[in-house]
Amino acid sequence: MESKGTWTVADAVDYKGQPADKSKTGGWITAALILGIEIVERLSTMGIAVNLVTYLMETMHLPSSTSANIVTDFMGTSFLLCLLGGFLADSFLGRYKTIAIFSSIQALGTGALAIATKLPELRPPTCHHGEVCTPPTAFQMTILYISLYLIALGTGGLKSSVSGFGSDQFDDNDPKEKAHMAFFFNRFFFFISMGTLMAVTVLVYMQDEVGRSWAYGICTVSMVTAIVVFLCGTKSYRYKKSQGSPVVQIFQVIAAAFRKRKMEMPQSIVYLYEDNPEGMRIEHTDQFRMLDKAAIVAEGDFEQTLDGVAIPNPWKLSSVTKVEEVKMMVRLLPIWATTIIFWTTYAQMITFSVEQASTMRRNIGSFKIPAGSLTVFFVAAILITLAVYDRAIMPFWKKWKGKPGFSSLQRIGIGLVLSTAGMAAAALVEQKRLSVAKTSTNKTLPISVFLLVPQFFLVGSGEAFIYTGQLDFFITQSPKGMKTMSTGLFLTTLSLGFFVSSFLVSVVKRVTATSMDGGWLANNINQGRLDYFYWLLVILSGVNFVVYVICALWFKPTKGKDSVEMEKGKSFSVEDC
Repeated sequence: MESKGTWTVADAVDYKGQPADKSKTGGWITAALILGIEIVERLSTMGIAVNLVTYLMETMHLPSSTSANIVTDFMGTSFLLCLLGGFLADSFLGRYKTIAIFSSIQALGTGALAIATKLPELRPPTCHHGEVCTPPTAFQMTILYISLYLIALGTGGLKSSVSGFGSDQFDDNDPKEKAHMAFFFNRFFFFISMGTLMAVTVLVYMQDEVGRSWAYGICTVSMVTAIVVFLCGTKSYRYKKSQGSPVVQIFQVIAAAFRKRKMEMPQSIVYLYEDNPEGMRIEHTDQFRMLDKAAIVAEGDFEQTLDGVAIPNPWKLSSVTKVEEVKMMVRLLPIWATTIIFWTTYAQMITFSVEQASTMRRNIGSFKIPAGSLTVFFVAAILITLAVYDRAIMPFWKKWKGKPGFSSLQRIGIGLVLSTAGMAAAALVEQKRLSVAKTSTNKTLPISVFLLVPQFFLVGSGEAFIYTGQLDFFITQSPKGMKTMSTGLFLTTLSLGFFVSSFLVSVVKRVTATSMDGGWLANNINQGRLDYFYWLLVILSGVNFVVYVICALWFKPTKGKDSVEMEKGKSFSVEDC
């Protein structure tokens, strides 16, 4: 007869704080309740982002470059706030409360946006083609910004905790549950892509044909419903106690190393401090040896407890394992930095590419495709690429090379190449579109919008590779106790990519604009040279790829005991975001 311990999860508790009973908590059903929050979040965020630029230009009467920057700043802030959500979840709130609080904030934001787009007092008066349009007032823009950044706060707060809380519902030490966990994460990216697909088709169509307030209202109701469903699982979830933010550990190691920067290293590493059990240690490495000084034992490093036991002060002394964990995070930074440019090119797909589409012929018979819905080809490329990779490339690669697929660094490299090709295709199409615009006086140019499909497809296919490659890399090559932080580190590449896009747009606008014309990024894209901007991104992406290859060749994965366990326990997290 099995002992009672085999029916409980060692590191999880139920909602009463008692050891979690496997038969009553966790598993597929509870994980699905959590997944619903993420699907609705993607539906809302992407449904707003991909069509926001047309609203800003056509309804709020803002210039092209200003509209693009508002969208990229909104998306960049959303992903940057993932760090805040991860910090609060790790240090104070726990993942359950973090998800509940920030999903409610996002619902509040979409509700406010629905009201802002409904009331005539919150937008400037309508103007027609050829008329001088009245710009929005400061009050109207303030209401819009409050709505958008409430959504950004909610998105960032819950995004870094959803996948982690989903993984908490499975027991790593149970082979059957571990297999279920792998299946859950392997389908995670597929489901959020389906949420995006619904956003760029049904939701965008509703915004253009039915009304934006109705579409955003549906987002609000959907999120409220998802929150209610999520809360219904409260008694069935497994909860893991917060272990503190890894950011604190990083600062402790840096502070201890700086304090001892003038001390000499011992002749052998055996004299460095280590308090972890043999099986939990990470093997010492020679890189970044200045950090090793944090593990030198010096006078005053230990403090007496009330029981008379001497314990190390973490701000003065760190173990070799903690130092190596920080080194592991430092080793990720070059790869982290060289993946930012991809998300800068991605930003063009939901800003300037949508503006291009809005000027082109979009009819299929009597049906007119919404400009924002062109991103459906982007999502389709992701789904097709994932299917081909899973069903064709992986089996072939395993048969030929004996490996289950491309490595994470190889996938990132492929994604960078495809995005560069996508920008080159975008530049060539824009040259063609501008040549037509010079000879046409119509608002809708006599050129098919389907010429934009290659750029959407190439960048979308690139995202399928780089998204999974980045996440796999940041999860498997980071310390076991820093999963949430490594996910947040990955998400900051998206954030910075959007902010770099805003920066480039502002600089190019300022440098190329003259008193006679608007430069490359004129207020009317038919009078600018958007193709030059795209070629600039091609050059930057090409240079970045060369730097990436150098960084990838320099990178050496950790091969200590802990990394072996880490590989076994975290390989499931390829889609962990």
